[in-house]
Amino acid sequence: MNGIRIREVKEGIISQNDITAAGIRSHLAEKHIFFVNVMGSPGCGKTTFLKRTVEALAGKAGIGVMEADVDSDTDAVLMEKTGADVIQLHTGGACHMDAHMTKEGLNELGDEFDIIFLENVGNLVCPAEFDVGAHLSVMILGIPEGDDKPLKYPLMFKTSDVLIINKTDAGEAFDFNEELFRERVLSLNPDIRIFSLSAKTGAGFDGWMSFIKEKYEDYRA
Repeated sequence: MNGIRIREVKEGIISQNDITAAGIRSHLAEKHIFFVNVMGSPGCGKTTFLKRTVEALAGKAGIGVMEADVDSDTDAVLMEKTGADVIQLHTGGACHMDAHMTKEGLNELGDEFDIIFLENVGNLVCPAEFDVGAHLSVMILGIPEGDDKPLKYPLMFKTSDVLIINKTDAGEAFDFNEELFRERVLSLNPDIRIFSLSAKTGAGFDGWMSFIKEKYEDYRA
């Protein structure tokens, strides 16, 4: 033996992150705040989806939104137009939000809300690995991304509670086999809820809105 010591750093990081995430959930439960983590790759339509969701909830619940990006405040500016309280979070180059960063964002945003949404940094890898303390994890996949993504990024599909198949208005322009896609997803996560819709046109959005309202009411109860 050469005497070199080996430590699994990632395991330690994840373990500490999970402790912080559990603390976030406990704190938000005390405040009766429902926390939703929205994930997906760049260009999948996260901001458009979230904007339409927040607009549909206007007047029914107090909404806070955390927009996470490596840089820029583009999405926060768009989201602010909904009337929700919005905070922009810069990750300093990190490709995801972790529980510690989320806790900082929540502290800055405040806790006078019924529902808080986090739009996570855009990619299908890192955000799936880090629990941020959310009560509901939603991933979005745009039809132009292709039906093979469950094969390439299985963890994202395994750890999400909800899958939004977005950009159905562009379906005819792309070779996307939704039946095959759903089979691949459900083989990874049989309990995931799947909604097909267009965040741009609003087609199919009613099913998602009924679901999120029901989840919120169940949580409050």
